[in-house]
Amino acid sequence: MGKLDGKVALISGGARGQGRSHALTLAREGADIAVFDVCEQLPTVEIEMSRPEDLAETERLVAATGRRVVAMRGDVRDSASLAAVVERTLAELGQIDIVVANAGIDTIAPTATMADEVWEQMIAVNLTGVYKTVRAALPAMIERGAGGAIVATSSCAGLTPYPNHIHYVTSKFGVIGIVKALALELAHHRIRANAIAPAAVDTPMAVNPVLFELFTGDRDAGKEAAGEVFRTLNLIDEPWVEAQDISNALLWLVSDESRYVTGHVLPVDLGMLVKGSFNAADAAARVGENRAGLISA
Repeated sequence: MGKLDGKVALISGGARGQGRSHALTLAREGADIAVFDVCEQLPTVEIEMSRPEDLAETERLVAATGRRVVAMRGDVRDSASLAAVVERTLAELGQIDIVVANAGIDTIAPTATMADEVWEQMIAVNLTGVYKTVRAALPAMIERGAGGAIVATSSCAGLTPYPNHIHYVTSKFGVIGIVKALALELAHHRIRANAIAPAAVDTPMAVNPVLFELFTGDRDAGKEAAGEVFRTLNLIDEPWVEAQDISNALLWLVSDESRYVTGHVLPVDLGMLVKGSFNAADAAARVGENRAGLISA
């Protein structure tokens, strides 16, 4: 028997990275999976985003576990899109017990020169998108009357500030506010709400040339060189958290093993938060003027 037998999980941002890992982990514990992703490149995002073939691969991998899976294109910024995602989930899987609000983007820009659209798209995806995803699923969860679990992906940036990331930091602090408010509002429905706060995770969102340059100052830095800088940020001697480590934390938060845990934030951070107030400032400051708008060395 799995820890989630008979449950249905709805996961945003599931085409790759943490979202795919979450889908597979919950499926292996018995949950049926509804997964969706926008699968397109947003105009303000320099980091390469997921594609339709990534979503298809998640669908294939989940199906290989023997669980039912529904994979859809969907946009967390768009209420109509989310309503369609929920409608199809209910039609094909019958219920929603778990919501994993995981979709997110990352961009880099100093506050003084940040364009309006960079701020607005970040907030729309990372903060409003969490709210809209949860809101879309809640009526069915409440009506069913069987309780449930909501987990949103925050970040260590939701607990301590990062340089050149005021929009990202704001969104991730806000996600923590969302789950705390939801915990208060939904407790009488036996629906719990929590957040996970990862450090940098070894997925395309953190392990990419844009972030490598930010932390090394070298436009051509590879993973090995960047890893040595990321390693210095953490108390535990590793550069990145693995996606599976985040999924393990998620599994605990959505299972009955944490049945009395709600309104909390669980860091999975290699000890970065214990090591001190944001200690990547020096690393970020290594960036030279070869990247317009970033902190000069």
